[in-house]
Amino acid sequence: MAAAGRVARVVLDSPLPQLDHLFDYSIPEHLAEEAVPGVRVRVPLRSAGRVADGYLVEVGDPDDGYEGTLSPLEAVVSPARVLTPGVWRLARRLADRSAGTASDILRLAVPGRMVRVEKAWMASRAAAAAAATSSGESMSESASSGDQMSQLGEGGVGVGAAGGPVPVRGYGQRALEDAVARDERIALRAIPRLVALPDGTWVGEWAVTLATLAADCWRGGRTAIVAVPDHRDLEQLAAALAAVAPPEAVVRADAGQTNPDRYRGFLQALSGPRIVIGNRSVVYAPAERLGLLAVWEDSDPLHAEPLSPYVHTRDAALVRQELEGCALLLSGNIRSVEAQRLVELGWLRDIGPERVLTPKVVLTANQQAPEPMARAARIPSTAWRTAREALDGTSGRPRGPVLVQVARPGYAPVIACAKCGQAARCTYCKGPLHQTRAGAPPSCTVCGRLATDWQCEHCEHRRFRLVTVGSGRTAEELGRAFPGIRVILADGDHPVQRVGAAPALVVATRGAEPIAEGGYQAVLLLDGERMLARESLHVAEDCLRWWQSAAGLAAAGAPTVLVGVGGPLARDFATGRLVDFAHEELVDRRELRFPPAVRLASVTGAEATVAEVLAAVDSGLLIDVLGPAPVEQDAGPARAVRPAPDLVRAVLRFEYAHGAEVAAAVRAAVVKNATRRRRAPAGKAGYRPAPTLRVRFDDPEIL
Repeated sequence: MAAAGRVARVVLDSPLPQLDHLFDYSIPEHLAEEAVPGVRVRVPLRSAGRVADGYLVEVGDPDDGYEGTLSPLEAVVSPARVLTPGVWRLARRLADRSAGTASDILRLAVPGRMVRVEKAWMASRAAAAAAATSSGESMSESASSGDQMSQLGEGGVGVGAAGGPVPVRGYGQRALEDAVARDERIALRAIPRLVALPDGTWVGEWAVTLATLAADCWRGGRTAIVAVPDHRDLEQLAAALAAVAPPEAVVRADAGQTNPDRYRGFLQALSGPRIVIGNRSVVYAPAERLGLLAVWEDSDPLHAEPLSPYVHTRDAALVRQELEGCALLLSGNIRSVEAQRLVELGWLRDIGPERVLTPKVVLTANQQAPEPMARAARIPSTAWRTAREALDGTSGRPRGPVLVQVARPGYAPVIACAKCGQAARCTYCKGPLHQTRAGAPPSCTVCGRLATDWQCEHCEHRRFRLVTVGSGRTAEELGRAFPGIRVILADGDHPVQRVGAAPALVVATRGAEPIAEGGYQAVLLLDGERMLARESLHVAEDCLRWWQSAAGLAAAGAPTVLVGVGGPLARDFATGRLVDFAHEELVDRRELRFPPAVRLASVTGAEATVAEVLAAVDSGLLIDVLGPAPVEQDAGPARAVRPAPDLVRAVLRFEYAHGAEVAAAVRAAVVKNATRRRRAPAGKAGYRPAPTLRVRFDDPEIL
């Protein structure tokens, strides 16, 4: 029998858009105590004995006027309440905003169940409750499971922090802490320098600032969530937190964790106020009394979610702050154009350091390289002398390592015919060829075949030349230009987290620069023109962030040499006009009606299907529609890239005020397309091809 008068409303774990709503089920009497909001459940789905997994969102009264019989819940999978009301509201709001499904958001927010980990967590909670009862002490629902901490909010300072909470440095006496305590929305200008922790570890000042704010929030009995782009930033933040908060207070949600570790951290976040740190999906972490939501480097492409519905970390943080009313902090080595728009609207408060620190930048765009050793290393004479003085200690500064930032990993990422200059391609799959090391035959970057008998398809010449030089070739050239100096290569294939203070040349690709003890004595930024040649709306913003991040790894007063780049962007970097750059970039995008001045939505699919979606959206809600135009897609080893005549893409431009209406109209068209019957191909009776329609709102690389 079912429990009288109570209905379980369930969201199914399904990517099908037509199933993206709450389903009503009756609650059997034997599940009445276990069927509570937030638990995982299994429910029947239509006919043929099919069952589906889902989450019980709420328990309520049946709808008025419904006289039918509801199907009962099949089972409660686990008594753990893994879906909190706040996370469900966030998932629903984000799905509606991006014309996606809430289950796709929940798949990012709630890790897969690890039975052994969950049983241990439940047992520790039961043991803690029994111990508290036997000793006569009360225990709140948010008490930590298995922790050895005292009541949250009353603990001492962190490991290595003696005498009380450490104030944030460089922003005035408690100015930043008080703004967070008032739940303000902040655009924070970071201080670009390295600092030493009590244990001697060097980290960026930004990590100490965010760790201090998070620890201060936790001591007040509230949760802090900090999202960073990659594992290098996460290691710095974790090291800074170890100095100001006890280890039991910090929960790590990292994509690189094993499934049990990730689920264990998720359950810890459910157990009371914590400091939760991680990559982009950490913004969905459960939080009891959320007090601070911080995003570091919100302009980094790693914050763009590659999975449907493609919600950016910054957008998820903005929506969650609106729902929960906590403090919000967006910060980075540069000011993102999106954050600058919110500052100019008055939605974010601009806070900067009391004393502006600008790296010592030398521009070499118009300089020559007469010295033979500098010419061999493809760097100007100024950069060569700067590196030599830093390695030898002849400029009045201590000897130390030199950082050389390059654009691409590998030895020779791109090669071409030595006679006609045509790009060299694989004779089998037409993929581009590259050279992996000196003297090695060229090989294909797509299928991996060696091109030992390669000849140019255009002129039949058999010799090739290097078009672009990667980190491996740069390290080889610098080794010849600086004999007797150790050369360290740091890229995706050769990860290096930290280097010592001894003289060395550290050749690193952008984003892979290791931290040097005490900072680098010189920083050389190569391949700037090649970085700027990339086709992207955010190319200038990305380059400025890469350069500023590398310059922030230099020791105090150490020079940073930008090679081969001039113009306004180089001047803004050299003079520290980072906010002015963001403002000017925003002005240009407003004139061109590019994001973030307006919102975009791309619709990709068959031409007739895309036309139906466009017809479903009221033209009065749109600024205009770009396309439809044919889409190029990767076709595998048979061809490198080819146009797909059966797929087209249209881009809708609209104002922020009309975003909800546009998303609702597009989503209705998506549901209609998903439920349409499609004719089976000849000879495949009963086969139903999947819909090809793909919708993405706020695509960062659409223009």
